[in-house]
Amino acid sequence: LKMNNVDILAFGAHPDDVELGCGGTIIKSVKKGYKVGVVDLTMGELGTRGDSKIRGHESQKASEILGLSYRENLSLKDGFIVNNNEAKIKVISLIRKYKPDIVFANSPLDRHPDHGVASKLILDSCFLSGLSKIYDNYSPWRPKAVYNYIQFYNLKPDFTVDISDFINLKMEAIKAYSSQFYNPESEEPSTVISSKEFLNNIKGRSADLGMTSGVKYAEGFISQKTICLDDIISLK
Repeated sequence: LKMNNVDILAFGAHPDDVELGCGGTIIKSVKKGYKVGVVDLTMGELGTRGDSKIRGHESQKASEILGLSYRENLSLKDGFIVNNNEAKIKVISLIRKYKPDIVFANSPLDRHPDHGVASKLILDSCFLSGLSKIYDNYSPWRPKAVYNYIQFYNLKPDFTVDISDFINLKMEAIKAYSSQFYNPESEEPSTVISSKEFLNNIKGRSADLGMTSGVKYAEGFISQKTICLDDIISLK
């Protein structure tokens, strides 16, 4: 095993996607001793507020809060992510480099068109990464599972993760992107995600998912395969 292996590799179309969708789960996993890496597909350069340089600094700050082992950016074109051979090869290379057991990916259907494309790109690449006749600098590797985190659209999760003890850190990681989210001192144009209500809604969704899961706060995931339990008593 190589030193850069991670247990979980979370992909996001834009910096801040993973913080919004699965930041609590990442923090909880790190606190449990698992190694987690993040790959941002783009710099988020088309965002109305801020720019790629600012968002790069913000993602570094968020990474420290999340407790990440690694974070990389593939610098694909924001707004124009394409699930083509070139993009797949780039993603495959990082899957093989980090050898995760679990991959987190964008929502399969969402308000931002990049999210759905990124979801399929990651899913396809996770399969192709296991094929030995695709050659690169790393040996073949196929993750055990791909889970999509839920983003803007309120999709029904296949399972949830209890993040009750980590909701405040999750919100802190999101707020590290001060150019994007609610900041009363900002003079930049208002957007859907820069309102105070948007941050309240993010926390509110975790509360809603927590309520239906029997906990205080939770994050929801969609599984690309049927969940199979070894011990029915472990289900709660």
